[in-house]
Amino acid sequence: MFLTISNISKSYAFHQVLNQVSLTLNAGERVGLVGANGVGKSTLLKIVTGEIEADSGSVLVTPGAKMGYLPQAIASFEGRTVDDLIADSMRHLRDLEARMRALEQQMEIASNGALDALMLEYGEAVEQFERYGGYEIEHRVDTVLDGLRVGHIPRDRAFATLSGGEKARVGLALLLLQAPDVLLLDEPTNHLDLASLTWLEDYLRVYRGGILIVSHDREFLNRTVNAIVEIDEHTRSAKRYSGDYDDYHAAKVRERRKWEAEYERQQEEIKALRLEMKETARRNSNYRAHSDSDKYIRNAKIATHDHTVSRRIHAADEKLKRIEANPIPKPPEPLRFDPAFDPQMLKGRMPAIVSGVTKAFGERAVLDDISFTLGLHSRVVLVGPNGAGKTTLLKMLVGLDKQDRGDVYLNPAVKIGYLDQEGIDLDSSKTVLEAFARGMDYTQQQLITILLRSGLFRYDDLSKQVGQLSSGQKRKLQIARLIAGHANLLVLDEPTNYVSFDVLEGLEDALREFPGPVIAASHDRRFIKQFQGDVWEVREGQVVKDAVQVE
Repeated sequence: MFLTISNISKSYAFHQVLNQVSLTLNAGERVGLVGANGVGKSTLLKIVTGEIEADSGSVLVTPGAKMGYLPQAIASFEGRTVDDLIADSMRHLRDLEARMRALEQQMEIASNGALDALMLEYGEAVEQFERYGGYEIEHRVDTVLDGLRVGHIPRDRAFATLSGGEKARVGLALLLLQAPDVLLLDEPTNHLDLASLTWLEDYLRVYRGGILIVSHDREFLNRTVNAIVEIDEHTRSAKRYSGDYDDYHAAKVRERRKWEAEYERQQEEIKALRLEMKETARRNSNYRAHSDSDKYIRNAKIATHDHTVSRRIHAADEKLKRIEANPIPKPPEPLRFDPAFDPQMLKGRMPAIVSGVTKAFGERAVLDDISFTLGLHSRVVLVGPNGAGKTTLLKMLVGLDKQDRGDVYLNPAVKIGYLDQEGIDLDSSKTVLEAFARGMDYTQQQLITILLRSGLFRYDDLSKQVGQLSSGQKRKLQIARLIAGHANLLVLDEPTNYVSFDVLEGLEDALREFPGPVIAASHDRRFIKQFQGDVWEVREGQVVKDAVQVE
């Protein structure tokens, strides 16, 4: 067992981040650490590395086990070249190799007991050298750098001069070259193209050490991990699930069905208890003792009956109070769009037409003479590298950015629902309820009911200021506004960012049932496959339709 995390708790002021979190990591285990943004996943990794101190609990790493950590933000390494950093990452192997050579020389002249001790130490050094890939150092360096698409970078180039994406990939390569026994990865898929991502998935699947991975990429988790630990957004405690992402999702579906069944059973029990109390009381009010000439006996029978009835009512009332003191909460309703959609208003006319649109920033034409139409049932997902122009195109479609040339036509009957990356429509000074209510034609009680039924927020959350929310909670507020906004054309910019998997799966289910056109920009392979629409690639200023196959 390489790593044991026991009952870790961590709070900042009155905000609990982790609550009695425990997990173990053995050789060959690849564990995905999941949960909504802000639940403490990165904090837990930093506690394991000693960067942050826990309030309580313990972290135990097996003596002699080497641990490596990839944070989300890579250090700048000022004044160091790529070759310097590669040499640093391999230093433990060079030191082991030097120790092996020294032991070999000593064994040539040693004898008896001294030789036995040297041979034992030499055997341990050889085992470590082999485990860390020492016999194939140069090959491993080339393989890892080429696999992560940074092999072309001159080794004498200063690390500080690399782009953000290059720094992230070189940083990941340096960590993999160390071949640690315990590998801690915080969002390792950031800045990876499809080829690099596929290579990394293959590399991690056969990794001999233990791996703990924080990731929001469901397809990546499905292809790499053999267990998932989820940190719950509300309790901040952890629960372990065996298998890959699909196994985890299936388990969550079973949990949801069990919750629904138990809730229904409890509601039926509550109804039965209330009915029993009502019927028992009614029968008692109509009770008449059998005629008896002895008035004393007749009154005694009535008193006995009254006592029995009272006891039954009291027992039912006590049972009802126990249930109502700690009831099973009602499962949230599935997310569902309710668009103001009248097909007759759009009959024979396209909801949106983009014609000859061009947009440049300085000398660089991000979009060049782009034309397309969105029909009544269009479903389009835009793919392409960061900076290709996907977000710019969506902003022009919703009127938040102006094209240099060309036209964007929206049918007057169109009402757009826009999910942006930055949450520009959220006022940080407003409460959750106030921010949700902006532009909505509902009473306050209706707004509260909609939010609570969706399961996206609890009642205590409604009075929180938007500025106090995590990125995941802000995203849920955006989704809540999108769901309730009666839009009939959805424009979604990276809809899978920041949200927990249960919310994401619910949003995808709702999108599948949405009757109007949808255009989205996404890098999420799972979302793209389940979206079941046309895939258009934005590249070199053009939109290439149906040019991409998503694996």
